[in-house]
Amino acid sequence: MESAYLNSLALFGVGGAHPGGLQLTKKILSREKISKSTRILDAGCGTGQTSSFMAKKYGCHVTALDCNGIMLEKARKRFQSLHLPIDLRNGSTENLPFEDGSFDIILSESVMSFTDLLLTIPEFKRVLKSDGVVLAIEMVREKPVSGEKLKQILDFYGVSQLLAEQEWISLFKRAGFNQIHAEKFNLQPDEHDSGNVADFLPSNEIEDSHYKALEEHHYLSTIYKDILGCRIFRCKA
Repeated sequence: MESAYLNSLALFGVGGAHPGGLQLTKKILSREKISKSTRILDAGCGTGQTSSFMAKKYGCHVTALDCNGIMLEKARKRFQSLHLPIDLRNGSTENLPFEDGSFDIILSESVMSFTDLLLTIPEFKRVLKSDGVVLAIEMVREKPVSGEKLKQILDFYGVSQLLAEQEWISLFKRAGFNQIHAEKFNLQPDEHDSGNVADFLPSNEIEDSHYKALEEHHYLSTIYKDILGCRIFRCKA
């Protein structure tokens, strides 16, 4: 069952909710060789901000997948308004509706932590081409934490665990990835980048509880900033 936080993101239609936002996404993608023939899966596409950027910037084959009906509808409207030929799919990362070896790149922006990693990571490996790459932005635990602090974090985000960097790497290796690079980042927003402005596609009626959920996210991010970190993972077989 999705957390109140994820439901709130859907109702507000927040694009680029992951740490670093679209600015970080652009930086990550700029390092890869992407052509018109490249096939990319945006796993957990949300409202489609990243998928739209990739389709416009690179003219490549983009497949956008999400399991949240509200997000999917907002992504569909975005793609239609921009006249982008993006393949939008309703599905779960834990059981991807694609053939083996379908994609050159899988991009996952703060998605895997909210899933069963023992299912999602092997599924990414399965649908990736033999020379393909997984690019993931994920929450990590920077130092040991237990008791009420850990419970508060897990309960709010609706996740079952908060992994350290090495624990993530171990799971990637277990799924068959042998080349794994983890990068810590401290990215400052570029005020001159108009494409990095906060992106919202809000629903018509939003209850007060969802405003409170976003406030609590900001609160937890602040008081636990020494515990809640983030990594960019680049994984290849």
